[in-house]
Amino acid sequence: MLRVRDFSHVTINVSDLNKSLDFYAGQLGMRLVHRGRRDAYLEWGAAWVCLQERPELASQRRQFGVDHVAFYIQPAAFHEAVEGLRRANVPIVRGPVERGGGWTVNFLDPDGTQLEFHTGTLAGRMKVWA
Repeated sequence: MLRVRDFSHVTINVSDLNKSLDFYAGQLGMRLVHRGRRDAYLEWGAAWVCLQERPELASQRRQFGVDHVAFYIQPAAFHEAVEGLRRANVPIVRGPVERGGGWTVNFLDPDGTQLEFHTGTLAGRMKVWA
Protein backbone atom coordinates (compact mmCIF):
# COMPACT_ATOMS: atom_id res chain seq x y z
CA MET A 1 0.00 0.00 0.00
CA LEU A 2 1.28 3.45 -0.94
CA ARG A 3 1.42 5.79 2.06
CA VAL A 4 1.41 9.58 1.93
CA ARG A 5 4.29 10.95 4.00
CA ASP A 6 4.00 14.73 4.09
CA PHE A 7 2.16 17.62 2.53
CA SER A 8 3.96 18.82 -0.60
CA HIS A 9 2.22 21.85 -2.10
CA VAL A 10 -1.00 23.52 -3.16
CA THR A 11 -1.56 25.14 -6.56
CA ILE A 12 -3.95 28.08 -6.64
CA ASN A 13 -5.38 29.51 -9.86
CA VAL A 14 -5.35 33.33 -9.79
CA SER A 15 -6.58 36.05 -12.13
CA ASP A 16 -3.66 38.48 -11.67
CA LEU A 17 -0.23 37.15 -10.68
CA ASN A 18 1.10 40.55 -9.54
CA LYS A 19 -1.87 41.20 -7.26
CA SER A 20 -1.68 37.68 -5.84
CA LEU A 21 2.07 37.92 -5.22
CA ASP A 22 1.51 41.15 -3.31
CA PHE A 23 -0.96 39.25 -1.14
CA TYR A 24 0.81 35.90 -0.63
CA ALA A 25 4.37 37.23 -0.35
CA GLY A 26 3.61 40.70 0.99
CA GLN A 27 0.63 40.15 3.29
CA LEU A 28 1.15 36.50 4.29
CA GLY A 29 4.96 36.63 4.29
CA MET A 30 5.64 33.63 2.05
CA ARG A 31 9.08 33.64 0.43
CA LEU A 32 9.15 33.99 -3.35
CA VAL A 33 11.43 31.29 -4.79
CA HIS A 34 10.68 31.59 -8.52
CA ARG A 35 8.64 33.91 -10.72
CA GLY A 36 7.74 32.87 -14.23
CA ARG A 37 5.64 34.61 -16.86
CA ARG A 38 2.35 33.10 -15.63
CA ASP A 39 3.34 31.32 -12.42
CA ALA A 40 5.20 31.80 -9.16
CA TYR A 41 6.47 29.46 -6.48
CA LEU A 42 6.56 30.46 -2.83
CA GLU A 43 7.94 28.69 0.23
CA TRP A 44 5.40 27.94 2.93
CA GLY A 45 7.16 26.24 5.83
CA ALA A 46 8.25 22.79 4.67
CA ALA A 47 5.72 22.93 1.81
CA TRP A 48 5.18 25.36 -1.05
CA VAL A 49 2.47 27.23 -2.89
CA CYS A 50 2.26 27.58 -6.66
CA LEU A 51 0.27 30.52 -8.01
CA GLN A 52 -0.92 30.01 -11.60
CA GLU A 53 -2.24 33.00 -13.53
CA ARG A 54 -5.41 31.76 -15.28
CA PRO A 55 -7.63 34.79 -16.02
CA GLU A 56 -9.68 32.74 -18.50
CA LEU A 57 -11.21 30.83 -15.56
CA ALA A 58 -13.14 33.92 -14.42
CA SER A 59 -15.97 33.12 -16.83
CA GLN A 60 -16.41 29.57 -15.51
CA ARG A 61 -18.75 28.55 -12.71
CA ARG A 62 -17.35 27.52 -9.32
CA GLN A 63 -16.34 23.87 -9.36
CA PHE A 64 -16.29 21.24 -6.61
CA GLY A 65 -12.88 20.95 -5.04
CA VAL A 66 -10.90 22.56 -2.26
CA ASP A 67 -13.07 24.49 0.21
CA HIS A 68 -10.20 26.41 1.78
CA VAL A 69 -6.47 26.21 2.51
CA ALA A 70 -5.40 26.51 6.16
CA PHE A 71 -2.03 27.77 7.34
CA TYR A 72 -0.74 26.93 10.81
CA ILE A 73 0.27 29.98 12.79
CA GLN A 74 1.85 30.13 16.25
CA PRO A 75 -0.74 31.01 18.92
CA ALA A 76 1.37 33.95 20.13
CA ALA A 77 1.29 35.50 16.62
CA PHE A 78 -2.39 34.84 15.84
CA HIS A 79 -4.08 38.05 17.03
CA GLU A 80 -1.34 40.23 15.53
CA ALA A 81 -1.82 38.41 12.19
CA VAL A 82 -5.58 39.05 12.34
CA GLU A 83 -4.95 42.75 12.96
CA GLY A 84 -2.57 42.78 9.99
CA LEU A 85 -5.35 41.35 7.80
CA ARG A 86 -7.75 44.03 9.05
CA ARG A 87 -5.25 46.85 8.47
CA ALA A 88 -4.77 45.62 4.90
CA ASN A 89 -8.56 45.45 4.38
CA VAL A 90 -8.43 41.72 3.66
CA PRO A 91 -12.01 40.37 3.70
CA ILE A 92 -12.54 38.23 6.82
CA VAL A 93 -15.38 35.75 6.33
CA ARG A 94 -15.34 33.97 9.71
CA GLY A 95 -13.79 34.65 13.07
CA PRO A 96 -11.54 35.13 14.74
CA VAL A 97 -12.99 32.45 16.94
CA GLU A 98 -11.68 29.71 19.20
CA ARG A 99 -12.74 26.47 17.53
CA GLY A 100 -11.55 22.89 17.14
CA GLY A 101 -8.72 23.15 19.65
CA GLY A 102 -7.29 26.47 18.49
CA TRP A 103 -7.93 29.97 17.23
CA THR A 104 -9.10 30.31 13.64
CA VAL A 105 -9.87 33.09 11.17
CA ASN A 106 -11.01 32.61 7.57
CA PHE A 107 -10.29 35.26 4.94
CA LEU A 108 -10.20 35.73 1.17
CA ASP A 109 -7.30 36.23 -1.21
CA PRO A 110 -7.67 38.75 -4.09
CA ASP A 111 -9.59 36.19 -6.20
CA GLY A 112 -11.91 35.08 -3.42
CA THR A 113 -10.08 31.85 -2.52
CA GLN A 114 -10.84 31.13 1.12
CA LEU A 115 -7.78 30.82 3.34
CA GLU A 116 -7.47 30.21 7.07
CA PHE A 117 -4.98 30.89 9.85
CA HIS A 118 -5.29 28.20 12.52
CA THR A 119 -3.34 27.72 15.74
CA GLY A 120 -4.48 24.18 16.54
CA THR A 121 -3.16 20.77 15.65
CA LEU A 122 -4.93 17.63 14.47
CA ALA A 123 -4.28 15.98 17.86
CA GLY A 124 -5.84 18.96 19.63
CA ARG A 125 -8.87 18.90 17.34
CA MET A 126 -9.45 15.20 17.94
CA LYS A 127 -9.50 15.78 21.71
CA VAL A 128 -12.28 18.34 21.22
CA TRP A 129 -14.29 16.43 18.62
CA ALA A 130 -13.77 12.86 19.88
